[in-house]
Amino acid sequence: MNARADMPDVAADANPVNQETLDWVGMSHISLPVNIAQPGEKCQPVLAQLDIHVDIVNPDVKGIHMSRLYLLLNTFAAEQLVTPSSIEALLNQVCESHQGISESAILRLSFDYPLNRPALKSDYSGWKPYPSIIEAIKQGDTFSLEISVTVPYSSTCPCSAALSRQLLQEAFRDDFAQQDSISKETVEAWLRSERGSVATPHSQRSYAKVRAKINANDHNILPLVALIDTIEGALKTPVQTAVKREDEQEFARLNGANMMFCEDAARRLKSAMNQISDYHDFWIRVEHHESLHDHDAVAVVSKGIPGGYSPLLQR
Repeated sequence: MNARADMPDVAADANPVNQETLDWVGMSHISLPVNIAQPGEKCQPVLAQLDIHVDIVNPDVKGIHMSRLYLLLNTFAAEQLVTPSSIEALLNQVCESHQGISESAILRLSFDYPLNRPALKSDYSGWKPYPSIIEAIKQGDTFSLEISVTVPYSSTCPCSAALSRQLLQEAFRDDFAQQDSISKETVEAWLRSERGSVATPHSQRSYAKVRAKINANDHNILPLVALIDTIEGALKTPVQTAVKREDEQEFARLNGANMMFCEDAARRLKSAMNQISDYHDFWIRVEHHESLHDHDAVAVVSKGIPGGYSPLLQR
């Protein structure tokens, strides 16, 4: 139904109190179901929070047409798979809908990306959500696209492990102080007993937050899964879903083989990201949510290219 012709439109008809341009005006936290394109002509439905904004380059214009933005988003969510090309087409439509008012548009989608991940040893698997963000900006003829994911993993403290080994050594020495020789079977039995774990290193659930700038022309789909796999492959200790004893034992082995401070984790990720040409720029923040302390240990690193991401603590 069309609006009545005599209904007032203050945003369109009134003059601004101060004639100034504005960087961004729009809407945030619009909840819509969208379909993320995946390899093999598949898609993953998610419930996303969408932010859509345009600039105001005409200082004589009081405001923008927010209803147009919402309706374009609604149609996009209902009819399109989320791909680099569909996002660029949407932002072109947004700019066209505000011709004479705006020259740039920005879209941000935030959602949990669910992946079914296999167990380490058994035949089980389970779903794990990865907080993800897609952010795209259209400025004139320039279109840029960034993806971001947060990956949980386990980190075992190397310092704590060394201190635990010292206590284990002392307990072994005390228990066998009266014996000149010890059989292999006796040592194995001692190690399997509770005395063999007289001290254990502390581990903590940790998080890698990685933001990457990609060339939209190089991708038919958003490489979210590839980015998650890169992160988990570099860290080696992603948190698990369904596990049996053999999976838990393998997880313990991986933690022992990949003990790391937050600095180690950040360097692992930087090295892995630098080896992949798809990521033209990146920013990484790792957080180890300490079990020893009531604060977090944090490391931040960026690719370090001229004009690229600055090493801000938060993004």
